[in-house]
Amino acid sequence: MYRRTRALVGAVAAATVALTVLGGGAAYGAPEEAKQVTRGALAQADERRAPDRAARASVAAPAAATATLAVIQRRIADYVATHGTKYTFGSYLDATTGRIVVDTDAPADVVAALTKPTGTTAGHLQAANAVQVNTSTTTDFWHRRDDIQPYWGGGGITQTAGVAWCSAGYAVQNAAGTRFSVTAGHCFANGINVLTESGANPYGVVSNRRLPTVSGHAQDMELVGGRSYSGRIFTGGVTSTSSAPVVAAGTAYVGFTDYCHSGRTTGEHCGHTATSITGQVCTSTGCKSPVIVFTGGTQPAGGDSGSPFYVKDSSGGAWIRGNVIAGNGVTSYAERYIDVAAAYGVSIVTG
Repeated sequence: MYRRTRALVGAVAAATVALTVLGGGAAYGAPEEAKQVTRGALAQADERRAPDRAARASVAAPAAATATLAVIQRRIADYVATHGTKYTFGSYLDATTGRIVVDTDAPADVVAALTKPTGTTAGHLQAANAVQVNTSTTTDFWHRRDDIQPYWGGGGITQTAGVAWCSAGYAVQNAAGTRFSVTAGHCFANGINVLTESGANPYGVVSNRRLPTVSGHAQDMELVGGRSYSGRIFTGGVTSTSSAPVVAAGTAYVGFTDYCHSGRTTGEHCGHTATSITGQVCTSTGCKSPVIVFTGGTQPAGGDSGSPFYVKDSSGGAWIRGNVIAGNGVTSYAERYIDVAAAYGVSIVTG
């Protein structure tokens, strides 16, 4: 477990050299030197050694069910595009049962139209008739509390000092070596000056926002840059000062039963099972896919949006798989790291 110390931040900040954040137009203090930092290698760990790699879905996905799900998800996305975001939808193929699952608060007639059989073969009819519909409302997570540079993933971030908003995800860097923090795209608008949750420290400026209702992308991600970001994530409770080093990042594996999240609202919790990595979730900010679907354990709550979704190895290192974006208290959804890396041309920063 890694701990850091804090000094008199105000006194130190007053003596730091000012610099200008590109695109933000504001002068900020230099990185806080009181925080101990472990300089980790930036080389990617061998994904073949990942602790979740051996996971396998307990039920093979029938081709008809996979095809039927694709049609249902397309119908849902079209419905939301036409009728707006009044109702919410989560849809995926549950690898533990082989059934299509739809979590929604839409009325029965809407659900029936969206999940009706997609073909005439016995397989298609069986897949459609076996759809499991759960009545629930899936919400974006809007809300650790006061971080200092270099910033870690899992800390509370906001645009209004003292108001719970969202959580930081993990650090990435582009080909030039410039670092950013990843969070959920529904958290802040482009150009917003983000603060640590207490409002004591500037966290960075938002750019490259991707969100269906904003950019047209079926994704929920954005970058915050202009400050110092470390390859570590908070562990422990909501006021913890402990952290774990990021070891690597890659795809999640369906059937693995001990994934973790770490956010400002619920802290760190593990014991999550990935039931799908090709799910779709539709909330008030549109439909996002493909996303990781996970259940079990203490689920994320409001304010945990953007928080890292990961697996720990035997040494306590974190292997990033994505960042949390939505949930309904029973089932949650995470943007996939592999899609963040592809969208922005970035790689993980290790600690």
